[in-house]
Amino acid sequence: MTVATGVRGEDRQNAIAGWLFMTPTLLIFSVFIIIPIIAAVYFSMTNWNGISPPAEANFIGLDNYKAILTEPGIRQTDFFTALKNTTYFALGVVPMQTILSLLLAVVVNQSLLRFKSFFRTTYYFPSITSSVAISLMFLFFYQKSGLVNQVLGTLTFGAWEPIAWMADPRGLIHIVLSWFGLTIQTAPDFLTQTDLFGVTLWSWISGPSVALTGIMIMNTWTTIGTMMIIFLAALQDIPNFVYEASQIDGASPWTQFRRITLPMLRPTMFFVVTLGLIGTYQVFDQIYVMSSGGPAKTTLTIAYLVYRNGFNNSQMGLGAAIAIVLFIIIFALTMIQRRITGSEADN
Repeated sequence: MTVATGVRGEDRQNAIAGWLFMTPTLLIFSVFIIIPIIAAVYFSMTNWNGISPPAEANFIGLDNYKAILTEPGIRQTDFFTALKNTTYFALGVVPMQTILSLLLAVVVNQSLLRFKSFFRTTYYFPSITSSVAISLMFLFFYQKSGLVNQVLGTLTFGAWEPIAWMADPRGLIHIVLSWFGLTIQTAPDFLTQTDLFGVTLWSWISGPSVALTGIMIMNTWTTIGTMMIIFLAALQDIPNFVYEASQIDGASPWTQFRRITLPMLRPTMFFVVTLGLIGTYQVFDQIYVMSSGGPAKTTLTIAYLVYRNGFNNSQMGLGAAIAIVLFIIIFALTMIQRRITGSEADN
């Protein structure tokens, strides 16, 4: 009986000590995470303008959510245009940065490669450079007389016609369709006249614009370094005896990569893709610096729409509502992606 009482007393002391150690973290988490989330949910149901005291805001219920999701008008059109652009951005950037970062990690992980530290630092350097500085640099590259057009002109022996990347609203899918004679003038009426959430079907299938594609290329270049480091850590955690056993069995390098490396990297793949989805759906700084949502709203993203409504248009309640919807979208996509790859990764 005395022993049992002593054990319970020791457990109680350990629990108290544990909570005391966690208290600073819990306080910081509550102040900077929990309370702001609760405040954002509340303000999303008000007409607060972000300038007057919050106490003067009127509670309007779900009107902000209705304005962007169900009520026809410029707010709904802008939201779904931003959703389309952001989705194209994610579909272009996430697979590319995942594949390239994995390939780079495999290359710099080779034991026979010379100057490995140099290459690892070089590939990672863009990830730690100021995003604003890189965006300004690429603005010069994407000018009509910039470096990108000059390089493409040289590679195509002068066949490439220079374009102003950040001023071109044409969608890539529209450009491809135009090669086969299908334009907005010749497209079927149901594509050009049918609206889906305030956006025509022809616009939905536009693909990323030339301007958005330029930002996607830059974003991929600046993020593959971080993903490479994550993959590199996972590759170095794979036991060497697994590869040695496969070599004895006569497995080729490609078979080793397909049958050993990729399956053992599945948890890391899930982590990298999740980070990519979150990052692409929250892209803001590069859009703000390089295009401010233009041309013709083809680079308007959801995160930039939150900023524009909250700070430029003094509609902080509407901006908060869009931010909450963005959170729900990212959470849903993460759960779907976990359902596809995460369940096997946890085994």
